[in-house]
Amino acid sequence: MRDNLSGHEFVAMPVEPLGADARCPREAAPLDSLELEAAWRACMAELDGDAASHAAGDARLAGTNALYHGGPVQWSFVPKIFSRADTSYLAWIAETTGRIMDKLTKRFAEDAELRRRFGFTPEIEELCRMSVPYRTRIPIARVDIFLDERTGAFKFCELNTDGSSGMLVTQEVTATNLLTRTGRAFGAAHDVAVFDIYGACADAVLGSYREAGGTASVPQVVAVDYAESIVAEEIREFERVFAKRGARLRFADIRDLSYEDGVLRDGEGPIDCIWRRVVISELLEKPCPGASALIACAREGRVPLVGGFCTWPAATKTVFAVLGDPIAETFLDADELAFVREHVPATYLLDESSDLGAFKDRERWIAKPRDGYNSVGVTAGRDCTDDEWSEVLANMAQTGGTVQEYVVPFATPNVEGGAAGAGEPLVPYMNMEGLFLFGGRFGGVFTRCGRASVIGEFSGRLNMGCVVAGA
Repeated sequence: MRDNLSGHEFVAMPVEPLGADARCPREAAPLDSLELEAAWRACMAELDGDAASHAAGDARLAGTNALYHGGPVQWSFVPKIFSRADTSYLAWIAETTGRIMDKLTKRFAEDAELRRRFGFTPEIEELCRMSVPYRTRIPIARVDIFLDERTGAFKFCELNTDGSSGMLVTQEVTATNLLTRTGRAFGAAHDVAVFDIYGACADAVLGSYREAGGTASVPQVVAVDYAESIVAEEIREFERVFAKRGARLRFADIRDLSYEDGVLRDGEGPIDCIWRRVVISELLEKPCPGASALIACAREGRVPLVGGFCTWPAATKTVFAVLGDPIAETFLDADELAFVREHVPATYLLDESSDLGAFKDRERWIAKPRDGYNSVGVTAGRDCTDDEWSEVLANMAQTGGTVQEYVVPFATPNVEGGAAGAGEPLVPYMNMEGLFLFGGRFGGVFTRCGRASVIGEFSGRLNMGCVVAGA
């Protein structure tokens, strides 16, 4: 018999803000997540796999904005479950990384030698040196890590800023997980909470607007991107969240912007605050009058721009190579340097003079375009033949890409949600956690898992819910 999830109320409580003591660093240690997820799977087993909730979960997601090509997103039946002690550790990772990103961003504007390491064009360099009128230079970020839950050890995957995605699917898949019969059984035995990712993000945008001198009683906030790149469903959810905070949010295709006499407009009228979602590399790949208007507006600083262009250096694949360079010693303290050396994977910038033979052991490496996003062009050596890997390296050298140490992600038992996973056995899925930072503070987790070497949108990944339970 099919279980109708829409007939149940989602009652999980928000995670309480972490106190200063909770954010202190700790030695790496096994996470409580292993036992908590085992308890979730035990609830599944008592329900004979809870096959009825799979189709019901798809039906619930189909009625939300968490869609992919018109249907529900691919999701995992077992969420990532952290204890409150686990989240303190994650907060330390995220906020330490945030401080490093902030220091690098500040130093980039001041130090010509550091700028040279990034190899940007003069146009991009000039954009990235623009200052912002608020305290936290990178108000929205997501720090992606590979976390070994058995030991607490971790390595970075990449850093993301401004348009960091995953908020919508995290919110809706989490709710769906907790509304399954398994989720309700688990929730009855545990003190369950969830992160208010949307609220924390909206607060970061509006807080930056006020710090920048914004005074509108009902701010007209416009999320700016290319229409073909924005997750429209996510913006629709944010419209509701901003409205609750006394602001109006809308989306504008960058092509519709104009700037004259200190006033930035889109097709609906004047804009009080810009929330930049557009990626700089895409901005420059698709020149248009609207892009020029946005740049002119940012240069004059008349309209608050949340997510200034200065965030770009920290979001490129080049940043890990720079952090591994001795130049990092000029702007990081001893603890931050130790953090970088332990957790940043070895990363090398390639050009036509590079010795590609150093990377012939393809199992050890993954290739990434320097300015890429959404996993486009990312290739793991273990997914190639020797000849294919040689071609990938040659292309990266020709186009100025990167090659990075491949980190084998930690795997946990899981099964696909929805009808596709009903009655299927649990199998190992590799995990990747994205730690959100809003205004420099840890604000939640975007988790996803997969069975391919690259856990990406185009490689069959599953979107995971994230639950906090236990002490």
